[in-house]
Amino acid sequence: MDGVYRYQRHIYDLTRKYYLLGRDGLIADLAPPPGGTVLEIGCGTGRNLIAAGNAWPGARLYGVDISEAMLETARASVAKAGMTGRVVLAQGDACDFDPQALFGHSTFDRVFISYALSMIPAWEAALRQAARCVSPGGRLEVVDFGQQERLPAIWKRALFGWLGQFHVSPRRNMNAAVEAVARDRGGRCENRSLYRGYTVRSTLILSDTPRIAAT
Repeated sequence: MDGVYRYQRHIYDLTRKYYLLGRDGLIADLAPPPGGTVLEIGCGTGRNLIAAGNAWPGARLYGVDISEAMLETARASVAKAGMTGRVVLAQGDACDFDPQALFGHSTFDRVFISYALSMIPAWEAALRQAARCVSPGGRLEVVDFGQQERLPAIWKRALFGWLGQFHVSPRRNMNAAVEAVARDRGGRCENRSLYRGYTVRSTLILSDTPRIAAT
């Protein structure tokens, strides 16, 4: 991933803001408890964590990403935003990282993944790992590309072809996968299709005493 983003990271936020739809709505809905913890998996340049920090000034923020190049940009952006004391960043594989070792927390009040599952080959493993990081009574929020079901077929072909050049593969069964993980954790799932299917958003909500996930 460092090879992919070594140069792209410098223009990533500028170019992506026009088509990574639904991110800001997710952040606006996070509503962590006072002093709560928020983890972003696949935090990239830190753009979303900074936005979450502005929206929820009482939250403690954490981000993990596999790309050290992206994290270099994220650290600079966080420092520029004056949030160095609030945001902790670490390198790790979304499918298999130890949040206790990286951050001193095993679970978080809010966990979110924004347009990252479509870039992770073992995305279902990353989803299960994310769910394990959610505290009892907490939430996992996921936003990513949908299947464009209410948009013209030529649009879908063009978009998916273009995304493929950047190693991005929208996940056809993402909603079903989140629902399955929610059942395993003893929680529930809410799915939404946004912008005529351009974007899909899934929310996994845990009860205060969720079951242990199946392995």
